[in-house]
Amino acid sequence: MEDSNNQLINEAKSGSPKVLLSIVGVFLVLATFASGYLIGSGKIALSFENGTVPEISKNEEAPDDGLDQLYSALRTNYDGDISEEDALEGMKSGLVAAAGDPYTEYLSPEEKTAFEEGLNGSFEGIGAELSSEGNFIIVVSPIKGTPAFRAGIQPRDIIIEIDGESATGITVSEAVNRIRGPKGEEVVLGIVRNGEQIDVPIVRDTISIPSVESEVIDDIGVITVGRFGTDTNSLMEKTANDLKKQGVKAIILDLRGNPGGLLDSAVHMSGLWLERGKDVLLEKRGNEVVRRYKSEGSAVLGGLPTVVLINGGSASASEIVAGALHDQGVAELVGEQSFGKGSVQRLIDLSDGGSLKVTIARWFTPNDKNIDKEGIAPDVEVERTSEDVEQDKDPQLDKAFEILRSKI
Repeated sequence: MEDSNNQLINEAKSGSPKVLLSIVGVFLVLATFASGYLIGSGKIALSFENGTVPEISKNEEAPDDGLDQLYSALRTNYDGDISEEDALEGMKSGLVAAAGDPYTEYLSPEEKTAFEEGLNGSFEGIGAELSSEGNFIIVVSPIKGTPAFRAGIQPRDIIIEIDGESATGITVSEAVNRIRGPKGEEVVLGIVRNGEQIDVPIVRDTISIPSVESEVIDDIGVITVGRFGTDTNSLMEKTANDLKKQGVKAIILDLRGNPGGLLDSAVHMSGLWLERGKDVLLEKRGNEVVRRYKSEGSAVLGGLPTVVLINGGSASASEIVAGALHDQGVAELVGEQSFGKGSVQRLIDLSDGGSLKVTIARWFTPNDKNIDKEGIAPDVEVERTSEDVEQDKDPQLDKAFEILRSKI
């Protein structure tokens, strides 16, 4: 395992990740993928009899490319049991994996429940948003105040092991399921950071992510948004009106470490600054704009000098809001380059209780700036180091106050 990890570290440094699996592991993964492909292409049909492994009937008119032979070889030679349920789940996952997109995946009923719990902001785990690049699981952001945050997990950490077992070549949902668990139990993540592997033990806890928090400091309202969930619209509306009644003269919108969430919440939040009918984002397929999302709010906070704080953990819906307020000229961005998650997923419920989470388009800012894989650069770049965090220093927040005090 150590030699394999050293190889993974070298690949992470060189930018050409490869999946290191045993011969048996490779065979099983390929067979699972192949079976999904075969079903989708019409090459095979499946039938289950007496609870056994599915029988194959071949479409004789389809060209023989070896995939059906691979599936048959698995059934004949694999030294172990493959249940009907596992076979079907593997076929569904393999079919969806053919898209080659880290955000397009089949969610089993259990994975769908975990996904919905994350949007609602309460679950048992470590409190880190995950993504994937190539065959690696990547940390988008640890959520402030959670076990992952306290353990020092950082954006862009590469998770290569979970409790000593390889985490390469798995989906984000699989990683989430393996990392989450009962409160009080420990999970050990093997991560690669700056080319070095370290093991990080983290004790799971009940994670309750505040959607919106606020305070007033020196006539400046500071709004911290931890996620874009089902309650964010109503909480932001209340917060904006409360701050306006208190007579604040400027706003700091802190989206650092916010991994995103619901698109509707991002559009609604932008409308608290933008007049009705302003572009919030462009949705594109290829080079064609298929939809323009426009602000529909009352611009409660419109006209107030505003700074939006972003960093490498600001992703998805956070980037939409930051990009919209910046491009429409109502806010200045301070901090560090955002994560760069600019694709649109639709969740389609399936009859088996699971869901298909599928990428349907890409997001661009009102000025046609591509978010996906590029992120958004701040107007004023200010780094916050791990030493700053340990010493409870926040130069990014300090700079935001400095900018706004010069305007009010």
